[in-house]
Amino acid sequence: MRVDQNACTGDGLCVQLAPSVFEFDVDGLAYVKDDAGELQTTDGAYVPVPLPVVDAVVDAADECPGTCIYVERPDGTLEAGGPLS
Repeated sequence: MRVDQNACTGDGLCVQLAPSVFEFDVDGLAYVKDDAGELQTTDGAYVPVPLPVVDAVVDAADECPGTCIYVERPDGTLEAGGPLS
């Protein structure tokens, strides 16, 4: 999963639904966290979705007003989110 900060509206729905994998940075935009809880601020940073929060992450991607969360399957196909959801 990844967040496109260029499309992020800073709404915070993702942070509310899955705080273990999404967090705001000082710029007010959402970023993903790795399995150690470290914020990944590199453009296009991708992290795997932890199994216990898959449903919350998919919900966040589907409900995101900025359509900026991309959840991909291991084969690279889009599972949820993005501008086509």
